[in-house]
Amino acid sequence: MKKILFAFFLSPFFLLQSNAQELKTKPNWQNLDFEKDGVRGMSVERAYQELLKGRTSKTVVVAVIDGGTDVNHEDLKDKLWVNSKEIAGNGKDDDKNGFVDDINGWDFLGGKDGQDVNHEQVEITRMLKRFKDKFGTEPSKKLIRKNQAEYDLMGKLQKEYEEKKAEAEQYAPFYAQLYKNYTESETILKNFLKVETLTKENISGIDENNADRSVRAAKRTLEKFIELGASGNDIKEAVEHYESELKYNYNLDFNARTVVGDNPDKLQYGEYGNNEVTGPDGMHGSHVAGIIGANRNNTSGILGVADDVKLMIVRAVPDGDERDKDVANAIRYAADNGAQIINMSFGKPYSPEKKWVDDAVKYAQSKGVLLVAAAGNDNLDIDVDVHYPTATYENGQKAENWISVGALSWKSAPDAVAEFSNYGKKGVDVFAPGVDIYSTVPGSKYEEKSGTSMAAPATTGVAALLKSYFPELTAAQIKKIILESSVKVPDFRVYKPGGKEIVKFEDLSVTGGIVNAYNAVKMAKEMMKVE
Repeated sequence: MKKILFAFFLSPFFLLQSNAQELKTKPNWQNLDFEKDGVRGMSVERAYQELLKGRTSKTVVVAVIDGGTDVNHEDLKDKLWVNSKEIAGNGKDDDKNGFVDDINGWDFLGGKDGQDVNHEQVEITRMLKRFKDKFGTEPSKKLIRKNQAEYDLMGKLQKEYEEKKAEAEQYAPFYAQLYKNYTESETILKNFLKVETLTKENISGIDENNADRSVRAAKRTLEKFIELGASGNDIKEAVEHYESELKYNYNLDFNARTVVGDNPDKLQYGEYGNNEVTGPDGMHGSHVAGIIGANRNNTSGILGVADDVKLMIVRAVPDGDERDKDVANAIRYAADNGAQIINMSFGKPYSPEKKWVDDAVKYAQSKGVLLVAAAGNDNLDIDVDVHYPTATYENGQKAENWISVGALSWKSAPDAVAEFSNYGKKGVDVFAPGVDIYSTVPGSKYEEKSGTSMAAPATTGVAALLKSYFPELTAAQIKKIILESSVKVPDFRVYKPGGKEIVKFEDLSVTGGIVNAYNAVKMAKEMMKVE
C-alpha cells in the first residue's frame, strides 16, 4: 500500500510523536560516510571521490515500479528513460512491443481514454468481496465443506477488515478535528500578525499581554504542534489517508477497475493501460526516483545515488493495494524493454495470484535483471508474517535476483533502526537509510519522507552505480557484492522495531549489515581485477 510505505500512519498518534526529536543531520545523510561525517550513510560521496574519480561509466536503465513519477521535475527530467524506437504521439506501436507510445514507460493503472486509477481497495477487501459473492449470506454445509479452506480464510479476512475499518472510522474524525484546529489557529495568527507565512520566530514573538483570548489560544496551539514536529501538511495527509481508507480501501462496493476496462482475473499483457506515467499522484514514485538517480550534474535539488542512470517509469501502485496482475506485468515490461535493475517500493499482506508474480520474477532473472524490494513498514518479522511480493516462490525456492531492504535511521543506537521497519533473519537481506530522506516530489519540489520505500531505492542506487562502472557484473554478482560488502556492526544493540526490546542488530537481517557504496565499489574492483 503506497501511503503506508511512507510510514506516516503507523499508529493514530504516530505523527505527533515521531518528529519530536529535532533532525540533527544533513539532508544528504544517506550518501554520507560514518567515519568522515559521523552518520551511518552509505558512503556514496566517498566512493565517488576516492574510488571512481576519472573512471568512465555506462548508462544503466532502472525501472521504478510505483505510483507514478513527475516526468517534468527539474531534477528528474534529464534522467528519464526514453524509448528511442517509439515515435511520440502518433498513436502507433512503432517498436511492436505491444505498448502504444510508451515513451518513458507504461501505466498499468490507466484506461485507453487516458483516465487513471488513483484509489483502490486493499487486497483484504477484494478477497473478502470475492468470498462473500461465492458463499452468499447463508452458504450450505455442502458448499462450506467443499471449500473449507476458503471459508475459514473468509472468516479471518472478515475480522481483519472490521478491525481496520473501525480504526479508520475512529481516527478520520480525530485527524479532521486536529486539522481544523490547526488551520483555524493559523488563520487567526496570520490575521493578527498581518503576514502571509508564519514562522516559529514570529509565533513565539507574540506578546500575549497585548492579544485577545483567541490569539493566545491560537499561539499555544501552534506552538504545541511546533514542539511535536508536526506540520499542517502532515496532519492533512493523515486526514486524507483515513478518509481514503473509508471511501475506497475498505469499501466492499468500490470498483476502480472500470477505469482500466480490463479483466482483472486475466494477465492480458500488452492489452491494457496507457502511456501516462505520472499518474494522479506522483508523490511516492517521484521521491523514490530521486533517491536513485536525481541529477548529480546540475545546480539544483539533491544528489541521487547513481550518476549514470535512465529511469523507466512503470505505474502499477495505486492508493490502496497493487494487484498481482499489474505487478507481474510491470516486471515483465521492465525486463522486456531493457531495465537492468527494478525498484519495488510497495507491498501487502496477501497475494492471491502469487504465481503470476513468481513467474515474472523468474522471467526477469532469465533476462539478468536485479530486483530490489522494500521490506515493509509494519514492524513485523516477515519470516513469520509474510510481506508480498517476496523472494520465496510458492514451491519454497528463492529468487536469486532479489534484495529485500529494511530501513535504517540516522539516529545512534539504540534508535538506529527505523521503528516502523519490518525485519527478518531470513526475509530481509540488508538495511539502508530510510528515515528523513530528502528527495524529489512533484512540482520540482523536495521533501523528507520515511519508509522502507526510501531504503530500497537507496540500495537500488548503489546497485545501479556498480552496474554503470562495472557493466560486466551480473545481477547475482551485484547482489553478492552489496550483501557481503555491507558494514557489519556485531556490537550494535538496537530496539527491535515496534517496541523497546533491545536486540542484536545482526539478528534483524540475513547479513546483519548496512549497505555501503564505498565498500561495494572496492569489492567490485577486486572482483573485476581493475585498479
